[in-house]
Amino acid sequence: MITRKQLIELALKEDVGAGDHTSLACISPQAKGKAVLLVKAGGILAGVDVAQEVFQCVDATLQLNTFMKNGDACSPGDIAFEITGSAQSILTGERLCLNLMQRMSGIATLTSKYVKACAGTTTRVLDTRKTTPGIRVFEKQAVKIGGGENHRFGLDDYIMLKDNHIDYAGGIPQAIFRVKEYLKKNRLKLQVEIETRNLDEVNQVLKTGHVNRIMLDNFTPEQTREAVKLINGQYETESSGGITLNSIGQYATCGVDYISVGALTHSAVSLDLSLKADIAK
Repeated sequence: MITRKQLIELALKEDVGAGDHTSLACISPQAKGKAVLLVKAGGILAGVDVAQEVFQCVDATLQLNTFMKNGDACSPGDIAFEITGSAQSILTGERLCLNLMQRMSGIATLTSKYVKACAGTTTRVLDTRKTTPGIRVFEKQAVKIGGGENHRFGLDDYIMLKDNHIDYAGGIPQAIFRVKEYLKKNRLKLQVEIETRNLDEVNQVLKTGHVNRIMLDNFTPEQTREAVKLINGQYETESSGGITLNSIGQYATCGVDYISVGALTHSAVSLDLSLKADIAK
């Protein structure tokens, strides 16, 4: 799997290309500077460690002094950190630092709202694979910073039988037994989740077995409550499909173990942050 450092280096290559000509043209190579990360909107801060990695990739001599940490509630006017060193280097790393931190903080902020909406229940909020291509590792980190949990990272670490898999396989029993044989043949120990679209399919899964979790996709709260009662703790349960911040609390009270929300990563609004030069008066 590609590392975080490799992702950052690739992003810098995309952004900087042949060189930061603007900074090279007007800033002396010997010029030293300081800049602060200014919070401009309320939310949950995320990506402080990523900012450190970005600036280290740009210039290992840059020094980051942090005043806030991942997961801290932030308000307009807060200073998250200061960066000192080569002014050229600070300017070169500025945009990637902000792009990642704003995106991550937006996800963490939205996730925290969904988690708070489930307060008083045992239901845990999950993310999905509906992430921005190339930066999934950072977006999933942001979900955890916001109090949520990660579902599978990719297609290779978890078996998830969705509706299309089931339809192509010829039905629920066929799909489950094929997975069972595949895991045995390849000596793999992976968790197995299966999506159900109605109570009849839940019953089919219960009759077939050999899964770890049953997803209740696009069920109403009433149907979810009935399904949870039917499953009766035999398998983990997960609600999914169109669940919003306004409705998640209703689903959590149905007793499901997990609720997965694609909106955590595909609909989060970036938190407004800015890197400002700190010029001594």
